[in-house]
Amino acid sequence: MRWLAGGALVLVLAVVGLVVWLSDDGVDLRARVYTQSSACLLTPAAGVSDPAAAPVWAGMQQASLATNGKVSFLEVDGRQTAENAATYLATLAQGDCDLVLVAGAGPVAALEQSSASFPQIHFVSVGGSKAQANVSVVADSDANAVSAQVKSLVESALRSGE
Repeated sequence: MRWLAGGALVLVLAVVGLVVWLSDDGVDLRARVYTQSSACLLTPAAGVSDPAAAPVWAGMQQASLATNGKVSFLEVDGRQTAENAATYLATLAQGDCDLVLVAGAGPVAALEQSSASFPQIHFVSVGGSKAQANVSVVADSDANAVSAQVKSLVESALRSGE
């Protein structure tokens, strides 16, 4: 009787193993497949933990979940001046970003000085005051409102870039 129970167990395990093996198409079900669209954030040195950047990053992540577009950020290292931040801004503008967002004094000042150098790129200035042809401004100071506005802008950009 023991050998019959052992045989039945081996048969059940073999069937389960065969079903799993035949149904496995090599795709990790936890993996996230992104579109080619991307939005990039230029932050002060503290990165996305900076008070000016945190609500922006939260809105970008929500937009990424809704669209499967890629989001990333780049920190301005060193002095937080327009001149120093302009180099980092140029890196994002010349990269693969469909939309470039800036938050914090240095990044915003860099954008206000150099956005005209990148007319093909659309920018979002969070906390800035100078809207231009290729620059949208999110001027709200409430973190939840900033996140909501950023989410909307990023979703729109990521969907149009698909």
